[in-house]
Amino acid sequence: MFAPSQDDVRRFFCGVHASARSGQPLDALQTLASQWLLEHPEYDPDLADAEAAIARVYDGSNGRSNPFLHLSMHLSISEQCSIDQPRGIRQAVELLAARRGSLHEAHHEAMECLGRMLWESQRGGRRAVPPPGGCREAGRSSIAR
Repeated sequence: MFAPSQDDVRRFFCGVHASARSGQPLDALQTLASQWLLEHPEYDPDLADAEAAIARVYDGSNGRSNPFLHLSMHLSISEQCSIDQPRGIRQAVELLAARRGSLHEAHHEAMECLGRMLWESQRGGRRAVPPPGGCREAGRSSIAR
């Protein structure tokens, strides 16, 4: 299993940012990451200097979210949808995207669900599990709003 460190993740996104801006060829994962970087130009300053990014602490105390966590979640959801794991996530995200008119907005709703699951599992000291009914049900409830 691939388990990059925090520094690895930050270097990856900073490297993709630099390569994409300079027009260098990108592999498949870098291309996917660059597409999400384009959706978040507000992160450009965070991605411009890899060493500063590695040293920076994103603890929410200054009201800013962690751009590397956010972008990693976009990649994770993209991967989950590509293999439909957990089963039903692809359909749930596609339905949300159609309803919201934006894949980006659908990802953000899926992130809320994932973030809630992770927070609850960490708080309770247990494994993260999907809500009752899984992602499909979570998607349906978001679609109904």
